[in-house]
Amino acid sequence: MPSSRSSRVFQGKERVSKGPKYVFVTGGVMSGLGKGITTSSLAKLLQLSSLKVTCIKVDPYLNFDAGTMNPIAHGEVFVTDDGGETDMDIGTYERFLNEDLSKANNITTGQVYRKVIEDERRGKYLGKCVQIIPHITDEIKRRIRQLAADSGADVLVVECGGTVGDIESQPFIEAFRQMRLEDGVASTFFVHVTLAPQLDVVGEMKTKPTQHSVQELRRIGIQPDMVIVRSSRRLSKDAAEKIALFTSVPISSVVSNADLASIYEVPEALYDEGVLAPISAQLQLRGAKTDLSSWRRVAARFGASSKVVTVAMVGKYVTLNDAYVSVNQALQHAAAANGVGLRVRWIESEDFEAGQSKLGVLKSVDGIVLPQGYGKRGTEGKIAAANFARENGVPLLGLCFGFQLSIVSFARNVLGLKKANSTEIDLVTPDPVIDLLPEQRTISDLGGTMRLGGHDISIQRPSLAYDIYGRTTIRGRHRHRFELNQSYMERLEEAGLHFSAFSDGGRRAEILEIRDHPFFMGTQYHPEYLSRPEAPEPIFSAFLRAAKGNGRQKVRVPA
Repeated sequence: MPSSRSSRVFQGKERVSKGPKYVFVTGGVMSGLGKGITTSSLAKLLQLSSLKVTCIKVDPYLNFDAGTMNPIAHGEVFVTDDGGETDMDIGTYERFLNEDLSKANNITTGQVYRKVIEDERRGKYLGKCVQIIPHITDEIKRRIRQLAADSGADVLVVECGGTVGDIESQPFIEAFRQMRLEDGVASTFFVHVTLAPQLDVVGEMKTKPTQHSVQELRRIGIQPDMVIVRSSRRLSKDAAEKIALFTSVPISSVVSNADLASIYEVPEALYDEGVLAPISAQLQLRGAKTDLSSWRRVAARFGASSKVVTVAMVGKYVTLNDAYVSVNQALQHAAAANGVGLRVRWIESEDFEAGQSKLGVLKSVDGIVLPQGYGKRGTEGKIAAANFARENGVPLLGLCFGFQLSIVSFARNVLGLKKANSTEIDLVTPDPVIDLLPEQRTISDLGGTMRLGGHDISIQRPSLAYDIYGRTTIRGRHRHRFELNQSYMERLEEAGLHFSAFSDGGRRAEILEIRDHPFFMGTQYHPEYLSRPEAPEPIFSAFLRAAKGNGRQKVRVPA
């Protein structure tokens, strides 16, 4: 696997021979291999070759979308600007491609089956027996091709969730197989991501899991064109040759994808492994020479730093880091922009409900993040953490639910409204400082019914929010049912909690801040969804700057 293989790729002047082209990414052996990072990295390399690229994530579960799924079981729900509640991999695609995607970039079994059933009820298949093949597979193919057409992509990278052999994924893999027959080898390319584990007992990298995974894929009817092997260290020549022999994949298309310090190093590592050459040859791609210079500069920012900032993530779903993946990545982006390393201390908010003594752990952190969440569990711990940050001058950033509970904390501990709460948590609270959005009062369904997607936000000046963003209008993505009860706003303002940004003609409070605090801010919107490695979200950068100073200096960012 020589590192020079990619240097001869994309020398022509034409953008692409004939499109659109499709790269299908499947996974085997186990979940959590980093298939989304691999997909994003392939897409990034093609984008850096002057090709228009987008990605689509196929999720085989029967849910219509990710909106009603538990973050601990499924990971973060990523929200697109058009209001889609999507798989967290959509966020990974956006961060790597530095482009906004839409709800159409995430397909689920629920969406496909509902459309086919609706068509059947309208008589589209009159007289026919509706079946998985061809009706379900036709709808899958239609959605994939529609996105390719709507986006104008030269190449569409399609990731199939789960692992080969799952019952749920079989209709999707069958649809991919049919697209190979219909569009031809020159328009389709199959990448299979597997694992080569190394057992400490023997110290040898094992290839059997990869062999068996590819056999399962071939049994379904697909011969992979490339195998990308995840492992703790670079795949040895002997292991690569064995995989090539037993999977009928050319040795040049057995690609090592070893663990790296940062996910943003993966595109260049795959490029050096020669991943583009087989893809470009089979798909007959003719783009400009791949230019990695700008991406190298981005990835270099995530190297080691002599100063490390410790941030406490006080949340309800900290047993699974992926539940807050966009928040974590936004912090990483901001830390890199501030020239510091980042250490995230994951703290279960319920721990702070056992007694005030537990809050002492926050004395050793440089900043506190109160991330999103729903429901009563752990809320008192978040409220206590917000009060600790306010009283002790520790930089705090509250996001959505964290914004709301910061208001509850202030109302209780500064205004003296001891039973202040959100009606999400306590329906009979005498002081509902956070209450249900009026338009939500007649809604009974839970899926896709929140205030979702992008809204324009107006920032007041003077304010710290304006100092940070440097403009009076920004765009923020939302996912909530509850909001500030503005009948309490005047009292909160008089006591020192300033609301500096609004949306929907002033009906929704969007940013809170305390002026005489090193950094105490909250946002009703989700700034983490818009953070990119090339362009960290400004409020995260300001928060990390305050944390870098360990709360000892007030943060002001020139407009």
